[in-house]
Amino acid sequence: MISKRKFLKNLSFSFFAVFLLPYKFLHSASKKIFNSDLTIEQKDIMFNEGTEKPYSSPLNFEKRKGFYHCANCDAKLFSSTAKFDSGTGWPSFTDSLPGAFKTKIDYSFGMRRIEYHCANCGVHHGHVFDDGPGSSGKRFCNNGLCLIFKPET
Repeated sequence: MISKRKFLKNLSFSFFAVFLLPYKFLHSASKKIFNSDLTIEQKDIMFNEGTEKPYSSPLNFEKRKGFYHCANCDAKLFSSTAKFDSGTGWPSFTDSLPGAFKTKIDYSFGMRRIEYHCANCGVHHGHVFDDGPGSSGKRFCNNGLCLIFKPET
């Protein structure tokens, strides 16, 4: 028979685990490193939801046809036909490939943003906004360090 004291202790821990642990901690447990060659910067962005400095990604200047893949798990995420220059300093896309991402609401900068993560491995890539060109009206603002470009052959 479990004592009343043990029961209350377990109940309070359950409450803490379910309601008080930060979402980041719970979410990061589901992320796995597939690419052992990731840099410290890449790991910070992908696993701690960091952001690279604007205008620092060489992918801002990539104009070839091809696909952008997740730097962690190599999942195909964007087509080069969806890429555009948003002027924000990060590689931007009007649309992702179907099923490429899962989203969540992010309030970290005091505003409501939609954050997206690779549907395959769960790592953070960026935020999607409703100010993009074209029929979708979306702007997927992606950290360049989270992407690998593979040109069409």
